[in-house]
Amino acid sequence: MTLFRGTFLDTPDDPFTGGRLRTEQDGALLVRDGVIRARGSFADLHRQHPQEDIVDLSGGFVLPGFVDTHVHFPQVRVIGGLGMPLLDWLDRTALPEEARLADRAYAEGVATDFVRGLVGAGTTTALVFGSHFAPAVDTVFAEAARVGLRITSGLVVSDRLIREDLFTDPDRAREESLALAARWHGVGRARYAVTPRFSLSCTDDLLAACADVLQTVPGAMLTSHVNENIREIETVEALFGCDYVTSYDRHGLVGPGTVLAHNVHPTDPELALLAARGAAVAHCPSSNAALGSGLFPLARHRANGVRVAMGSDVGAGTGFSLLKEGLSAYVAQQLLGEAGHPLTPTHLLHLATRAGAEALGLGSAVGDFSVGRRFDAQWIKPAPSTPLDVGLTHATDPGDALAKMFALGTPADVHRVWIEGDPITAPDPHLVG
Repeated sequence: MTLFRGTFLDTPDDPFTGGRLRTEQDGALLVRDGVIRARGSFADLHRQHPQEDIVDLSGGFVLPGFVDTHVHFPQVRVIGGLGMPLLDWLDRTALPEEARLADRAYAEGVATDFVRGLVGAGTTTALVFGSHFAPAVDTVFAEAARVGLRITSGLVVSDRLIREDLFTDPDRAREESLALAARWHGVGRARYAVTPRFSLSCTDDLLAACADVLQTVPGAMLTSHVNENIREIETVEALFGCDYVTSYDRHGLVGPGTVLAHNVHPTDPELALLAARGAAVAHCPSSNAALGSGLFPLARHRANGVRVAMGSDVGAGTGFSLLKEGLSAYVAQQLLGEAGHPLTPTHLLHLATRAGAEALGLGSAVGDFSVGRRFDAQWIKPAPSTPLDVGLTHATDPGDALAKMFALGTPADVHRVWIEGDPITAPDPHLVG
């Protein structure tokens, strides 16, 4: 067993319904086989377990590993394609890059960059939008397994209205998806996600094939996009003769294991349907701002009982850090004025950790530091005299320190990362414990 000593911050109870920031100052977590077995003050736990090894994380703060509920593996090398709305950005920036992943060697390099980016930002669990090419999906699963990252991912499928070299057909989509799921689903920390790109690029026959895979693979998830851009929404309505959420739901693709990204422009009936089905929405604020998609109506989601978590949406999003996404979410709600939902630092931490774990069906395993959870953690410890170091030094309490982490923190401030008690072995040497 190992005794981790430090100041621990987490949100086991939902702050949107009254939960508070839980703080253990000079606290300790007793970890055995990657699982938290006890928590309390360091003095008490050290007295009870005097022979156990101690990992001293004094100085800085220990947060649960972040849970990114929407991030694109093939797009890491095109972050920063600014100045375009969604559909133009896809045509000019994202999709040409995604086509390059037909070359497996190129895909392997992208997978290395991608996994490095996630763990370097303190993310230990992610719902990953994969590639249109099955061998490329293999590369991201393999790299995540090598490093230790917990991912859910799958083959992206489309059969219309995007580049033809990214097209598939229902039979091939079904065959390749089931083969990938057979290789990776439930192996180590990997799970499979059925991934229609968006209903705009999928015929009813292809969505029906997605439903077949979802029903065939027990425990598989479904992830896609919804209601991100007005032009996109209008096209979906013209193609399907229904609203965006219904285009998925009529194929049985909306349920408790569904995470749909964005939902910037939902109708009230769509919100009611998402809530009734138990689906979750991945809020990606920096992407919504960079593409000019709009401001996320968090208050309407909460009022309708729709679960919301955080996503980076790399590469339309502007980086892997959920600290940045939390700050962007805060700013978006401020800009909405009375229509916004005021967010505290506790809300932001919850959205980036516990809410994400619940959205991915992993709430009993990760997302906070309760006894019985896996020890997935990041140690935020900035370099001396940096703005965040100055801010933390002068923070008035843990809540104020958390605010400064979201306002000032970057991946450079993530000093170490653990998954199930093991330090992550990644290409970036500062992450090796």
